[in-house]
Amino acid sequence: MRLLESVARHDGGAPAKQLARETGLALPTAYHLLRTLVHEGYLRRDKGMFYLGEAAERLGSSGAAQKRRSTVAATLAHWRDSIGVPVYYARYRDGEIEVVCVSDTPGNPAVEEWADFRETGHAHAIGQCLLSQLDDKARRDHLDRYPVQSITPYTVRDDHTLLRRLAQVRRMGTVVERQEYALGTVCAAIPITVGTTAATMAISLPAHQADRLPTAVEQLQSEIGRVLGSLAVSISI
Repeated sequence: MRLLESVARHDGGAPAKQLARETGLALPTAYHLLRTLVHEGYLRRDKGMFYLGEAAERLGSSGAAQKRRSTVAATLAHWRDSIGVPVYYARYRDGEIEVVCVSDTPGNPAVEEWADFRETGHAHAIGQCLLSQLDDKARRDHLDRYPVQSITPYTVRDDHTLLRRLAQVRRMGTVVERQEYALGTVCAAIPITVGTTAATMAISLPAHQADRLPTAVEQLQSEIGRVLGSLAVSISI
C-alpha cells in the first residue's frame, strides 16, 4: 500500500530505487512487490518507470463513489435532524426511478415501500416530481412501461389526468402528494437538476401532521440552496 501511495504522488512515474527509498523498503523487497503489483494490474511499468495501473484506478474510483455516497447520507441525516422529518434523495436514471438514499429515525420513520417505487411513480411525490422534469416523450415512455394504477382511493386515476397535472407543475416547483401512495402519509418533493439528470429531495409526514408540511418544505429548500453547489458532485453518483 505504501508503494501504491508513493507511485500515486508521481504523475510522471517513478523508478524502483526512488520508490524503495520513499517507502523505506529494501530494494530487493521493493522490486519483488512492484513486480507483483504490475502482474496484478495495480501498477504498470514503462521504460523503468512505474505508474498506477487500471486496477488501482478502479479502486480509486470506487472509493471516491463511496465517499460521495457518505457525503449525501451525512447531509440527509443533518436535514432529517434539523427539520425533524424523514428525508429522501432520488433521481431518474436510464428510464427508471431510483431512490438513492433515505434518512429516517424510529421516531420519524420513512414511508414503507409496500409497492415498488419504480412502478408507482405516478402515485408518490418523488415519482411525480421526477416525471414533471422530463419532456413529454420521456413521460409517455415511462407510463407505457409503468401504467397508472390505483394504489389508494386518492391515487390519480388515469394517464390523461396525471399528464395534465404534471403539465401544470410550475417549472422546478415543489410537488405535494397526499395519501396517494400510502394512506395516512403526506409527502413533498423538491426538484433538483444535476447536469442533465432529473433528481429530487423529498420529505414525508403523517397525515395528521400535514399542517407542518409547508414549513418543513421551506426549511428543506433553504438547506438545499445553502449547500447545493458543494453537494452537486456528490448527488450525481
